[in-house]
Amino acid sequence: MAPRHSLSEESDREERDDRQRLGQLEGRFEALLERRRTMIADLRRLSGEQRALYERRQEPQAEVEKLHSEFGHLGRVLSELRAQREAARRRVDEAVVRRRELLLTFDRGERERPEQIRREIAELELRQQTRALTLEEENALIARLRRRSADLKTAEARIAIVAAHESLRKESELAIDQARAEVDRLGGEMAAARAARDAAMVRIRERLETAGGLVAELRAKGKARAELMAEIDRCSKELDAVDQEARELLGRSRARRAEAQKMLRQYSGRHRPAGEALASIADAHLEELMKRGKVTL
Repeated sequence: MAPRHSLSEESDREERDDRQRLGQLEGRFEALLERRRTMIADLRRLSGEQRALYERRQEPQAEVEKLHSEFGHLGRVLSELRAQREAARRRVDEAVVRRRELLLTFDRGERERPEQIRREIAELELRQQTRALTLEEENALIARLRRRSADLKTAEARIAIVAAHESLRKESELAIDQARAEVDRLGGEMAAARAARDAAMVRIRERLETAGGLVAELRAKGKARAELMAEIDRCSKELDAVDQEARELLGRSRARRAEAQKMLRQYSGRHRPAGEALASIADAHLEELMKRGKVTL
């Protein structure tokens, strides 16, 4: 009897210790499970935020590509306008040279028009009539009148030639003015294209800064998500360890109950009347132990 009584007390003590440990494990398991649920919810939230950031990043990225294409197009336009302006400047220089060469082919006398000569002759005649001149001065004036009269006849005879030459001169000046106007126009278009290209570059930088900020946010979210996943993994491993320990405790409890039932059956075989009473007491005791030792994971 003494050995049976000693074994029962030891089993009871182990059972109580295991039940206490199972209660601790159950509390720890529930806490870990709740913590993992919270972290999984946070993980899903971070994943949603990452998707939203990625979608938001597509718009500035697409705009950057569009602006970059526009920037390249404006650069090509500027190159073409620069070449056209250089060609227009060469045309200005050529027109200036042609006018200079044209003027060199004209007789300097052609620059005097008959009207100018007539006015000078009239002034000379008025001077002769209204002023008292010495003989020498009068002879010089008369000689001047004769020369200018001859110049007048020459000028009147060359009116058509002078008119043709004047037309050529005007045409050369018009060509210069048009070439210079073309240079100015192309310069204005270049300034506008350069301003548009600079504005496109500013917008590209702004969009790149926006996209860069979103990328930084994406990286931060990704880092937080990776850390959270690592924490979830550690929590899951601890849950597995708690579950394994609880299963081992339950296994030992079942083994003790099985051993107790075996001993009761052996004892009841030798002492039938008392054994039956003890068996019913042992069954009730085991049922109570099973109720107290139950752990839900």
